[in-house]
Order: sequence, then structure tokens, then C-alpha cells
Amino acid sequence: MTWRFLLNPGLCIGCRSCEMACRNEFSTEGAEYWRRVKEINPPDGAFYFLSISCNHCENPECFRVCPERTYRKRKDGVVLHDPRRCSACGKCTRACPVKAPKVSLVSGKVDKCNFCVHRLENSQVPACVVACPMGALAILSPAEPDPEGVVNYVQGMGDVLITKPTTRFIVVRKPEV
Repeated sequence: MTWRFLLNPGLCIGCRSCEMACRNEFSTEGAEYWRRVKEINPPDGAFYFLSISCNHCENPECFRVCPERTYRKRKDGVVLHDPRRCSACGKCTRACPVKAPKVSLVSGKVDKCNFCVHRLENSQVPACVVACPMGALAILSPAEPDPEGVVNYVQGMGDVLITKPTTRFIVVRKPEV
């Protein structure tokens, strides 16, 4: 098992606290942050917000396409990127179905969410999880099984059949009228 994000879109209010916490944690400037909130409005009317960052996939496409071998996957499933080795070719940014790797406006190199490994190694949860006022965002440790009833895909994630994201979701249901 691996570290996984767990998102309950039914609790997410779209406040973007997770985005700001990510930006603050890494002291990035401008539009640089590795988590973003998207509005999802599917045809069935089950409107929700989706807080997305790197999914630390089982089969990360970024890892496969990088000619500089800047990506590595830890035994606990966290996918890391070393921007010092990056040539900024953009192959990984185009290959990722959720567009998690981004070119830094400051360094000109690609970077992405690292699951706040510096926090995990100190028995803390990622900054985005701590910042969520609604408790919509959580993590599952490698020792924890997936809770009953969670799914690994919701509408709005993109084409993830090959990459197999590890992020889990609590099912969003259409509100009763």
C-alpha cells in the first residue's frame, strides 16, 4: 500500500484554503502551487468542487516520459521530482492527465506536489490537509486499507486509466429535490 489522498467532494466548499496552504508551505510566488480546486458541473446535476494535486500514481506517466529521469517513486508510493535535473522540456506536463507537474515561473523548471514528505517524515500531515476547514481532504497511510465505499475516479479527473491514481474519493451523490 501507499500514501493516498482522500477527498470528500461533498464536503469541499471551494474555499481554496488547500491551494493557499500549499503556496505558503513552499513559499512559492505568483500562481505557483501544486494543488488546485476545480468546479465540476456534470450533466447529472451533482455539482461539486474537486481539490486536485499530484495523484502519486501507481503508473506515473510523468516518470515514464521524462528524458532526464528527474522522477523517482519511493517505496511508500510518493512520486518525487528533482527540478535540478530538469531541462523543462514539458513532456511530463503534457503527459499527466491531471496536469500536476507545472513549469515554475521562478526557476523555469518543472516541479510538482511531493505529498509534503518533509512533514510526513516528522509525523505531520500535508499542509493542504491541515488547512481544509471542512475536513474534505485527508490522507490514508500505507498501513490503512481504503475505507469502504470509496472510489478511485470521479468525473473531472481526466483520462487516468493508464496512470492509476492513488487518490481516493468519497462518492458524490446528486442532491435530492
